[in-house]
Amino acid sequence: MDGPCRPRILLYELGAYRLEKKCLIELKCIEKEFDGEQVLKGISLSIRNREFVTLLGPSGCGKTTTLRIIGGFETPTSGDILFEGKRLNDIPPYKREINTVFQRYALFPHLDVAENIAFGLRLRKAGEPEVRSKVQEMLELVGLRGFERRKVTSLSGGQQQRVAIARALVMQPRVLLLDEPLGALDLKLRKDMQLELKKIQQSTGITFIYVTHDQEEALTMSDTVVVMNHGVIQQIGSPTDIYNEPVNAFVADFIGESNIIDGVMVRDELVRFCGREFDCVDKGFGEETPVDVVIRPEDIKLTFPGDALLQGVVESIVFKGVHYEMMIRTEHFTFMVHSTLAEPVGKTVGLSVVPFDIHIMHKTEAGQ
Repeated sequence: MDGPCRPRILLYELGAYRLEKKCLIELKCIEKEFDGEQVLKGISLSIRNREFVTLLGPSGCGKTTTLRIIGGFETPTSGDILFEGKRLNDIPPYKREINTVFQRYALFPHLDVAENIAFGLRLRKAGEPEVRSKVQEMLELVGLRGFERRKVTSLSGGQQQRVAIARALVMQPRVLLLDEPLGALDLKLRKDMQLELKKIQQSTGITFIYVTHDQEEALTMSDTVVVMNHGVIQQIGSPTDIYNEPVNAFVADFIGESNIIDGVMVRDELVRFCGREFDCVDKGFGEETPVDVVIRPEDIKLTFPGDALLQGVVESIVFKGVHYEMMIRTEHFTFMVHSTLAEPVGKTVGLSVVPFDIHIMHKTEAGQ
């Protein structure tokens, strides 16, 4: 991993993601302590204009603290936050071109939908024609036209979330912060709202910074995913980069399912694990170097035992709707395998994987 304060200027030539020096928001070596406990450890991050960025990680990793520092609700212990090159550290939230949608939407129960959306405009003493025009524009944007006079307490969770988003967007912020806003919704509504949020972001051109612990949300909506753990950025990249090329075992295990096996890099493009040597496509690890080998469950193909370097016994099988999940025990490791074809428990099968689907990474502690 990079040092804690090393600038991240990265180019993924095969991905859609590019991080450039010119950006909208820049965090420079941000550290934060609460009661002597360091929760952010030298966070450096650049966010571009019109980008959908997701901070992803487990509970306690520092993602919400990072969001609150961007919004002005927390002050960093050290480091700087810049907005178009101007230092924001001491600028209060209401003076930043940033608005926030919290997990608990904090709507006003005594006001109807239109007045909830108009609240910020009225504080700003906007004229009535402007208020009516902008409220109608927001209702159209979030799909709540005709709900103007409904009490927010009568709305569903998804509708309340749309009101909260409209109330934030009506102030025309340059950046919208969203702190796990889908957490209270049921699965189907959450999936629908993922697509709606992406549409809203694309149609408004506002930079969205989104916090979640849900990997599917991050992969579905984001232009850029920032994976965090223990107050440290583990990896930055497009959803495709993060899923297909994890930089360490933590990222590989957190983003989707993975088989992570102890291995030894024999030499360039040859790795040994489970007592066998396999061709791979990775280079630059040296010779006879201990490594982590990552293989996604969907990349393992079941064959006749004699047709593969690895053989194992099916220990369990679970139907997952679009595939079967099987646990297959070999002499050295029990593999998770996803396949549309099921093999019965107790059967001996071969396990085959092509070189491109064997991912090699340095052995590191998850927090590094």
